[in-house]
Amino acid sequence: MTHFDAIVIGTGQSGPSLAHRLAEEGRRVAIAERKRFGGTCVNNGCIPTKSLIASARAAHVARRAADFGVVIDGLIRVDMKAVKARKDAIVRVSNEGVEESLREADGITVFTDHARFVGVRQVAVGDDVLTAGQIFINVGCRADIPPIPGLDEVPYLDNSSMMAIDFLPTHLVILGGSYVGLEFGQMYRRFGSEVTIIQRNERLIPREDPDISQAIREILEDEGIRILTAADAARVESHGGEVMVSVTVGGEMSEVVGSHLLVATGRRPNTDDLGLDKAGVETDARGYIKVDSHLRTNVPGILAMGD
Repeated sequence: MTHFDAIVIGTGQSGPSLAHRLAEEGRRVAIAERKRFGGTCVNNGCIPTKSLIASARAAHVARRAADFGVVIDGLIRVDMKAVKARKDAIVRVSNEGVEESLREADGITVFTDHARFVGVRQVAVGDDVLTAGQIFINVGCRADIPPIPGLDEVPYLDNSSMMAIDFLPTHLVILGGSYVGLEFGQMYRRFGSEVTIIQRNERLIPREDPDISQAIREILEDEGIRILTAADAARVESHGGEVMVSVTVGGEMSEVVGSHLLVATGRRPNTDDLGLDKAGVETDARGYIKVDSHLRTNVPGILAMGD
């Protein structure tokens, strides 16, 4: 059993900065990461998606070049392998940079394994058991997959697995019309895919004001994206090598058939295998850790931050 002044679980946006700040103040810090340094933003979120969006916008502007008096002879093509390679190179710089900065910092010890509580002040990381007076949880979220009949029997993509594809889906069907779904929808439409968005709510991104939702819908439809709102996905099944989603709209059933399916119906916290019960940390019904305005949990010395 090894004692530290502080333990940070996860290397998302908050964890590394906090670890560095604590180490600069002379504290011995342990930080644990079981997968990829940098968390969602670096590997599956902000950085890679904005890289892809930049490539998609370049294609979009090139196709509209004539509107600006610019003549481009020949077809505008998108090399998806090159698009992915560019994205991977950008991600690699940030991913490796986060890890390198932590490993080279005085006062920080890096552990690369799954961390979980085994007591109020005890965290097991692989075969090591660490103790500390303060423990900071920064484990983030992942895609929440809805219990739609048949979904577990067909191949589908989420925001993480979308980062691995280096081809252009012929027809990308997206379940979910909020931020993640719309981002990928416009992106792949500009790359050249046919795109259909199925949104259960009556409008897109329902957290925004109605006029914002409507304006975004008009922009996306103007770019050729098909949008179904107040549409309930009743079943998913294979259909001749493709994916078919049975959708109920206004009481009537119809089918949407596409080459690939992206599930973007929300997020869920990565807390189910963290051993929070061993430490007595309270969560809400969805698994999110309850904190006060200072990010403190109900257990003194344990704080949670990030998604």
